[in-house]
Amino acid sequence: MRKKTLLAAALLTAATLTLSACGSSDESSAPTVKVESETDQKVATVLDSPYTKPDLVLTDTKGEKFDLRAATKGKPTLIYFGYTNCPDVCPLTMGNIAQAKKSLPKADQDKLQVVFVTTDPERDTPESLGKWLKAQDPEFIGLTGDFSTIQAGARQLAIAIDAPSKDKNGKVVSVHGKQVIAFSPKTDAGYVLYDGDSTTIDDYAKDLPRLIKGENP
Repeated sequence: MRKKTLLAAALLTAATLTLSACGSSDESSAPTVKVESETDQKVATVLDSPYTKPDLVLTDTKGEKFDLRAATKGKPTLIYFGYTNCPDVCPLTMGNIAQAKKSLPKADQDKLQVVFVTTDPERDTPESLGKWLKAQDPEFIGLTGDFSTIQAGARQLAIAIDAPSKDKNGKVVSVHGKQVIAFSPKTDAGYVLYDGDSTTIDDYAKDLPRLIKGENP
């Protein structure tokens, strides 16, 4: 976690994570964070009040029903909300996680669940979402479905997303939070938060071994 000496600074950091490089939103909700005094700089924010895993039943890239809670129960899981036509933060985030995952032993790679939930379900069909994720990591899980269901799931994690709309140039954009949330295999609670826009491959590579065990990074 980046060194925080004041609670106010920590809360401000958590709040800013609701803004995405793909857009911005006025909707935000800052979780309570644990203030640490380590001298080493880390990017993870350990939540003092972990999130409950969203009650989401969507469609995976094979066109099959996917119950998020049931399918990832007891497994170390990273969840991110974004869309495949995102020009910057989404491919950067997923690419960084994919590269960091490759540094893990095969057994740990098999344990880690990485879930990408689209915020643009009209364009991100199971087929197109699967094709995009395959270029990142064939084992990544892609989910699509009804937008209102997806938005409700994101809100359970204090992640703001808006329905896709056209900008002044007529381009369709999707405004979404850029948080990556890690869920513990021990409790199934979302207890660690990352800023997808600034967390690097090395940052994930350092933390993943501990996250897979359900430990604090």
